[in-house]
Amino acid sequence: MRHLAKSAVLFLGIGLALYAALFYAADLLVYRTGKSNPFYKIAVANQESFDWVILDASHAMPLDFADFNGFMEKETGLHIINLASPGSGPLYNRFVFEQFLANHRTRNLLYIVDSFAFYQPTWNEERFTDAKLLGRTPFDAMIARRLLSYCLHEDVDFRALLDYITGFSKINNRERFERDLWEGEKQFDRVFRPSPAMTKSRISYLYPKPPTPAGLAHYLQVFDGLVTLAQQQGIHVVAIKVPVPPEFQSQIPSEAEFDAAMNGLLGKRQVAFLDFSGALAESRFYFDTDHLNRAGATEFFETHLKAILLATAARQ
Repeated sequence: MRHLAKSAVLFLGIGLALYAALFYAADLLVYRTGKSNPFYKIAVANQESFDWVILDASHAMPLDFADFNGFMEKETGLHIINLASPGSGPLYNRFVFEQFLANHRTRNLLYIVDSFAFYQPTWNEERFTDAKLLGRTPFDAMIARRLLSYCLHEDVDFRALLDYITGFSKINNRERFERDLWEGEKQFDRVFRPSPAMTKSRISYLYPKPPTPAGLAHYLQVFDGLVTLAQQQGIHVVAIKVPVPPEFQSQIPSEAEFDAAMNGLLGKRQVAFLDFSGALAESRFYFDTDHLNRAGATEFFETHLKAILLATAARQ
């Protein structure tokens, strides 16, 4: 019996050692293939202090496609880090921002507002269990501890923590050897041909259920916590809406009610809320139903965003 127990312990030890080696190798691959994951960007940031942090879901991501973030930095002389990720609402963005603030500083926060992210757990609590995000997030004990706190206090599923600390999604990522590029980046230079059917499908995807006042109130409170966190650190906050095609804008449900609620919250916090959603009406500025292509990002930067970045920086 003692011999059998020793064999079992040896077998278990070998298995754990092999799994640990596999976990380590998978985590190394995250660094070798990393690009768009916000936690990867934080981990490899080569400076402690930035002038601007950008947060949002996918509408902010074109500002970091290809060499565009470098272009903005060159044009402004500012240090900018874009920590947006697809489909992420204020809860996930707050999680990212907390990790950034653990070892870095920023003078300003630019939050690009998307109303779809303020109604459903799909874009908030459920983002934490997304295998694509977990599979590209480098391991950090601080992230694990913070994720535990979110599971205990923010209704995040404990499976997110279990996945993260075991590296399950990372080890089983079939695209582990490919560069971590969001699919939209490959279309950055494309010009979209308007399609009512595609626009309707996109709206249905982003708003799977009718917006509710209760959902909005909850995630506005979460967002208020993010703004409060920034202001307590002496960080200046600016909130904006980026341009979208008029065909897309006209189909967003309850947008007037959302704007009124957001204006009310940000007004109390003395945060500017600038709406540029109708600034670029021509389809040549978009690579799909609602994301800026290179021409659109350049036009938006030159006509609106550059002035915001420079004006705020000049006051500090």
